[in-house]
Amino acid sequence: MIREKNATAPDDDESDAVARPRPVLKGRPKTHELPIPWVRLRSAASGHQLYKRMLGSVDPRARPGDLVAVYDRADAPYGVALYNPRSLIALRLLTRGIGAFDADAFFMDRIGTAAQFRRQVLGLDAVSDAYRLVHDNGDGLPGLVIDRYGDCVALEFYSLGMYKQAARIERAVKALYPNARFFHRASPHTQSMEGFDLKPNMGTGTRVKENGVTFLVDPSSGYKTGFFTDQRDNRMAIVPFAKGRKVLDVCSYTGGFGLYAKKLGGAEEVTAVELDPEAAELLKKNANANQVRIDAVCADAFPYLRQAGQNQRRYGLVILDPYKLIANREGYALGRQKYIDLNRLGMTVLEPGGILVTCSCSGMLGWDEFLQFVRTAAGSAGRRVQIFRKSGAGADHPFAADHPEGEYLKILWCRVL
Repeated sequence: MIREKNATAPDDDESDAVARPRPVLKGRPKTHELPIPWVRLRSAASGHQLYKRMLGSVDPRARPGDLVAVYDRADAPYGVALYNPRSLIALRLLTRGIGAFDADAFFMDRIGTAAQFRRQVLGLDAVSDAYRLVHDNGDGLPGLVIDRYGDCVALEFYSLGMYKQAARIERAVKALYPNARFFHRASPHTQSMEGFDLKPNMGTGTRVKENGVTFLVDPSSGYKTGFFTDQRDNRMAIVPFAKGRKVLDVCSYTGGFGLYAKKLGGAEEVTAVELDPEAAELLKKNANANQVRIDAVCADAFPYLRQAGQNQRRYGLVILDPYKLIANREGYALGRQKYIDLNRLGMTVLEPGGILVTCSCSGMLGWDEFLQFVRTAAGSAGRRVQIFRKSGAGADHPFAADHPEGEYLKILWCRVL
């Protein structure tokens, strides 16, 4: 009896071929000709970040922080990346495809394109001499932020690879801003995770103007790079709500919202609450530079708001702009409660019909979750809340389509009844 082959099943030879693992390539990729080291992938991802588990074989010459040519498991060119085996993100892709990659030309082109967007497309030079020149993945330069403050240019590094490219980056910026003075920044957490030690580079700060408001900025000190350009548009947007009102600017840092409310908005009075004593002192200097009076209070926002509520203080406009309350998954539960408590307390000091502008800069917090926090706070405060606008960072903070976490800043504009 002849056994008939099942038409829907592979024959024995085909079945063996399917089960047989693909051979693992070793050694230098055949098409690799660039002078930089190479890395071969075990697996790939759709985004720009490749993790350690995705790596296959690595050129013995490759050192942490190097530029490397990346090939897939079949040795097809994949891209050029910054390599760091000690980081969770082992490869940060700079390009798709390899070609005749030239590092100097690459940084000149990417930074030049970023500057052209800010200066010619957005026209920011007409509004301010302070803006974000490069925003990480949004400008195709993962692990790097560049903020311009007049002649001061702050480079903030989030990766060892970008830190090692500092000289190239500065040459590219100098070609566009010949008078640039450079300041290097990196958080202790980044330095520890990425494996580098950033020496402090101190220098004198500068004055910048934003929509006619003067700010003193020192990129060698303070939080991040010394000033928050991402709130520029939102600072301007509060101006119509400030006229004749009592304004409370909570977590005010160096006074951005409060100064706009007083100088441009004609607020009756402005109270700015800031925990950092150095920032609070700079806030006072900024008020003097703008010839306006602001009541600067160095205090923790939570007890201050509780005391203000108990004392029956009421405001027509309250801005809540806290630091990142949810920095990682482990801190989610505590951060969630802080967001709810802060918003509840902010609502309790608002007069009926007052405006609440509440912000979150926690990148891992989604819009829906933030909305839920505000709803919960409203219920706890016993207030009815109308949300009439949502906004985010200024256009000089673009985010990449394949990196939605770049949309970190979320702001809800509320009328509290």
